[in-house]
Amino acid sequence: MNRRPHYIASLVASLTAVLGMAAAGAADSSGGTKVYRWTDEKGVVHYGDSVPSEYTQSERSVLNSQGVEVGHLEGGRNAAQQAEQTRVNAAAQQRAQHDQFLLSTYLSTKDIEQLRDERVAQVEGQIKATLIYIDTLGARLTALQDRAMHFKPYNTEPGARRLPDDLAEDLVRTLDESRGQLRALDAKRLEESDTTAQFNGDIQRYHELTTRPHS
Repeated sequence: MNRRPHYIASLVASLTAVLGMAAAGAADSSGGTKVYRWTDEKGVVHYGDSVPSEYTQSERSVLNSQGVEVGHLEGGRNAAQQAEQTRVNAAAQQRAQHDQFLLSTYLSTKDIEQLRDERVAQVEGQIKATLIYIDTLGARLTALQDRAMHFKPYNTEPGARRLPDDLAEDLVRTLDESRGQLRALDAKRLEESDTTAQFNGDIQRYHELTTRPHS
């Protein structure tokens, strides 16, 4: 079997690639143009300062004037996929930074547990204070409602007087404050839960980092 034509074709392709790199390198050194390298559907490598439209979704490399790869563009990714990859990379970087924070801040899991218990105790103290205040507001609201029962429209007797403006204002103000404190209580309870979960996650992650087998 005569392999000479195949050999000649390979030699021509290689020579074309080398000459293309040299020409692109010259353009890069003189004008600062980026040099791209891509492979067509026949496996032939091409070089140039731009990529033909039919290969813009193909995998390609960016070279400097010496022909050294300085960048790489994955093929077949649309804008949404590229955005997702960017998000994944950012999350991985944030995780690595947090791992470094854990290792540089704590000496053991007991340190994290102690700080967790202190933070949770602070929130629990705020919850207790809010509950006491809510009880106070509830007692005040009950007393105001009892007073309001002597006036119209709650008192239907013919001689009943109209509800005084200051009493009506106190009722509305106390009721609004009670509702606000109930919302604050829900927020504090959520904060307590989130704080506990965050510290427990840090404890687990710190344990993983410090018990990981050394390579």
